[in-house]
Amino acid sequence: MLGDLKLIKDRLVQMSRLMVGIPDYDAYVAHRMVQHPDEPIMTYEEFFRNRQDARYGVGGDGSVTRCC
Repeated sequence: MLGDLKLIKDRLVQMSRLMVGIPDYDAYVAHRMVQHPDEPIMTYEEFFRNRQDARYGVGGDGSVTRCC
């Protein structure tokens, strides 16, 4: 029963984060380990920044690459 409650809690947390635009780092790491095992994995900070830049359209030089 505790395992079921933990799974429900984990899914609710994941869903809530995705609803407000916070990407799932654990899913990213799991994907990279399976699909790209020979490539480096970003740290949480790098991952968060990468996803934030992608969401808000920030280029490598810090310039905004989209209007909205």
